[in-house]
Amino acid sequence: MKTCGLDVHKDTIFCAIYDGKSYSEVKEYETMTNSIRYMGHYLLSEGVQRVAMESTASYWVHVWNILREMGFELTLVNPFLIKQMPGRKSDVKDAQWIACLLHKGMLRGSMVPSPTIQELRTYSRKYSKLQQQKTRALQKMDRLMVMSGIRIGSCMSNLNSKSVMNIITALIAGETDPTKLAKLVYGNTANKRSGKLREALTGNIKEHIRNQLKWEKEEYDLFERQTHDCLAHMNTICETHYSEEMDVLCTIPGVSLTSAMIIIAETGADMNLFETSGKLTGWAGMRPRNDESAGKYKSTAITKGNKYLKSVLVQVAWAASRTKGSFFMETFSRLSIRKSRKKALIAVARKILVVTWHLIREKSVYNPALVPVYDPAKLSKKIRYHQKEAERIEKILGR
Repeated sequence: MKTCGLDVHKDTIFCAIYDGKSYSEVKEYETMTNSIRYMGHYLLSEGVQRVAMESTASYWVHVWNILREMGFELTLVNPFLIKQMPGRKSDVKDAQWIACLLHKGMLRGSMVPSPTIQELRTYSRKYSKLQQQKTRALQKMDRLMVMSGIRIGSCMSNLNSKSVMNIITALIAGETDPTKLAKLVYGNTANKRSGKLREALTGNIKEHIRNQLKWEKEEYDLFERQTHDCLAHMNTICETHYSEEMDVLCTIPGVSLTSAMIIIAETGADMNLFETSGKLTGWAGMRPRNDESAGKYKSTAITKGNKYLKSVLVQVAWAASRTKGSFFMETFSRLSIRKSRKKALIAVARKILVVTWHLIREKSVYNPALVPVYDPAKLSKKIRYHQKEAERIEKILGR
């Protein structure tokens, strides 16, 4: 059976066919729609059904969609796993090498999400970017107020609160009376009584600073509207296609509705793609790397993985580690004794991802009684360790 290897670039595609004995002439195609369809008809005329492609960034998406519509069996491969030997690399050789590896069954395909998940990912990743842009806009507005002597950040712990937004709106409108500005703040009774709030709102704002503050506020309002739109689209897709998975994930301590939707978008909500929970944690980059030589471990840092999934898992882990009475809070407290808090947090995030794999696969809600299940061998090993430590301490004390 003939196989095809594609090396996809921004403007060109190198196409090679391998029949098990020899390679065909390597052809070069453009990444335009008509050129991709012409390449597909050429492969069909040659009797090719299996196609593997290597690509960077998102150049593969359009090629994948067209060839899938034409009925090809497609495999997307990671360039890191099919590196050519140094000094023997070119675009032509890359395409031939991919075709050869596919023919011999030596390629491991990457995860390609369904069209629904791709749509959900578009909104979830835009939501993550918007959160960063909103934070930057808030920091810029705070910096502009500090330049004018208005230090509302010294009295308010949350810059995106309604009170701070009301003060910024009043400053843009030309209000400078600190007494009137203080009345726009909800609560904060202690600072009001002590006069600290009024002092923090006393400043000298110039016209050019007011204009910059107005522009930053307009940007922030735009980001806020887009955030609400993204969440609405995400919620619609999840309620239509993944309502059961959302309900299951929201039973895990620390997982909110928004984080559940992001986890579904990044994992695909299909645990059949990952044979074990270890495969999922490795794919997400949430487990220590294997870097051992001559019996020495050079590094135990976590591997690279899905940065969007990793980010939301760390946020969930922070919330779970502060949920009273939860297994994750106990785990975080125990690990923080002998590890740094950041390492303990990553360990909790990995455990949450393992729980996620089981819950989505089994379609069952979170049961705290089933989480702290220990391997008998590991449990006995820990008991022996603590017994030896107790004996050592007794000898030191001379008992």
